[in-house]
Amino acid sequence: MQYHFSKEGKWKVRYEVWEDKHGKVTRYNLAYINPLIHPKDNGRVFGYDNAHGVHHRHYMGKAEEIIYRGFGDIRARFNRDLASLFKGMQS
Repeated sequence: MQYHFSKEGKWKVRYEVWEDKHGKVTRYNLAYINPLIHPKDNGRVFGYDNAHGVHHRHYMGKAEEIIYRGFGDIRARFNRDLASLFKGMQS
């Protein structure tokens, strides 16, 4: 599990990834958390996970099922969402 925090402690990025003994990802939970933007859902603004055996994306308290093309694709989608968010904050 990895967490990345803002210097002010206002937001965090969570990477939780579980693998089997062969290195295959069996469970994941990736999230951008900032209760100043979205106080509900424990501050999760957006994220991806496969809780309850379903691959889905969370955004501002809503969840939608997504097509799973492998964990590499999920990680890339999450990182693109994160980069877009931070780029928008700098504008």
